[in-house]
Amino acid sequence: MKYSYSEYVPLLKALADETRLRILDMLSCGELCACNLLEGLNITQPTLSYHMKMLTQCDLVLARKDGIWMKYKLNETKVTEYKEFMDELLSHKEQCSCKIEEG
Repeated sequence: MKYSYSEYVPLLKALADETRLRILDMLSCGELCACNLLEGLNITQPTLSYHMKMLTQCDLVLARKDGIWMKYKLNETKVTEYKEFMDELLSHKEQCSCKIEEG
């Protein structure tokens, strides 16, 4: 496998939450202001900040300040990279870690 398992642990931890999955679903439509995310999720601003910190730390989401608000969007480069990792992880391959050399 050309990927390091450990580099994807933060991503998988970030995805292991229903609210963060909803945020990603909302961001799949394009960039959104934190105020729009708050309206759609029915959570408090500090709770949103916590979830966005998790998603930005694993580079899945990009953040930018716009006046007093933060705007968020998916990091398409990382989304593609994560999809490729999962595809390789879950597909049959000749050099699979399950094949132990005998002898």
